[in-house]
Amino acid sequence: MNVRQDGKDDFQAWLGGEILLIGLLGASLALFVARSDLQTAVSLPELRLVLQTIAAFAAGIIALLAGVRYSVEGRRLDLLLCTGFLVASVSTAAFSIVPALNGHPIQRPEEWAAVVGRLFSWVLIASAPFVRGRSGRRALANTIVASLIVVFLGWLALRSSASALPVLDPSSDAPGLLTGSLAALALLNLLALVGFGKRFYERREDMDRWLALGSTLMLFASLHYIFTPLLATSSVSRGDFLRLLAYGLLLVGAWRAISFAEFGRAVAEERARVAREIHDGLAQYLFAVSTHATMLQHGAPPEETIAKLKEAADAAQQEARFAILALSTAAGNAPFDAALRRYIDFLTADGSLEVDLEIDPAVRLAPDEQIEVFRIVQEGLANVRKHANARRAEVLIGMRADERFVSVRDDGEGFDGQSTAAGQGLKNIRARTENIEGGFRLTSRPGFGTALEVVLRA
Repeated sequence: MNVRQDGKDDFQAWLGGEILLIGLLGASLALFVARSDLQTAVSLPELRLVLQTIAAFAAGIIALLAGVRYSVEGRRLDLLLCTGFLVASVSTAAFSIVPALNGHPIQRPEEWAAVVGRLFSWVLIASAPFVRGRSGRRALANTIVASLIVVFLGWLALRSSASALPVLDPSSDAPGLLTGSLAALALLNLLALVGFGKRFYERREDMDRWLALGSTLMLFASLHYIFTPLLATSSVSRGDFLRLLAYGLLLVGAWRAISFAEFGRAVAEERARVAREIHDGLAQYLFAVSTHATMLQHGAPPEETIAKLKEAADAAQQEARFAILALSTAAGNAPFDAALRRYIDFLTADGSLEVDLEIDPAVRLAPDEQIEVFRIVQEGLANVRKHANARRAEVLIGMRADERFVSVRDDGEGFDGQSTAAGQGLKNIRARTENIEGGFRLTSRPGFGTALEVVLRA
């Protein structure tokens, strides 16, 4: 496996941070275990309820963000992350928060259901870095429903055997079953740490780094629950604060991941679109070049054939330049305004069409808007050149009140929208406008030219 130097540096920086974090957390845990006088039980039921509510809310947001990324990329990793954090959120809310809000003491089935729910959620999360492949959109809903049914059935099973469950009494030692459950949770946290760390080493995905850090904090939260237990439902533990900090890190990582996924999808879609256009445009002109060269080889009249051959070669060269510009803009390698001006220079090089371009410097375009606006202007000017018989066109990207807009106007023949059906070019412009949540308006009359305008999202 070849690893780029900057990726290697990222991993080494992450690994150094992990070693330092584990050393600090391990030293603090050892101090609390060795000094029993530091293990003070703090009974703050209101604070505990607040911490649990924040943890449930944070887990729900992480599940939502993972679900959004799954809708973008369809990876099973995100499916398991979404389901796992949703189970954690629902279990905490249903078995720890709601009973406390009702003012009734939490019963043994609910106490154990919260423990089992957390275990089940981390089974899903810890298995996420080891899965591969993609699934359809229905898989997420099916997995969530199945997991919630498992949690509900587990709660019913615990209720039916309530008398056999150990009592979680703060004045007694932790029962063996609870200690075993917490130890299993710590092992799952460790498995998640190793899995996401390995995945970050192999793929250098930013989300894996944050998941590994969050799993580290969750691991030491579980260890605190084992070695310095506070079993009262009204008590606050150091593990509670570590768990809350872990959710904070995971929220940051999930938010960054979904942002990168949205931008990556826009770039991937544009590259696929450019590839189709190369096939439909450049490939056809190259085929024409090959055909005319073959005709020359078989004795066709040189004067007429060479002229057509040169025309096809020039068109192929221009199409190649357009495709390179579009790819540069989509990848973020060329500034938007510079790429658009170069495109217009190529388009008007033969003198058959004059284009005025004006871009208001106050207009700011998001990455996905840059891609689509570039292609909207390209498609609009292509229509002007091919169908309008215009001598002059005007492109304006500006502000009107608080609206950003893009307009392409020409002095061509125009057309009657009632009797002339929209061509593929206009359909493409309308589809691109919808992709960036904009509004599209077209005005044209025979003899008075055509004006199209796209109003961008607020």
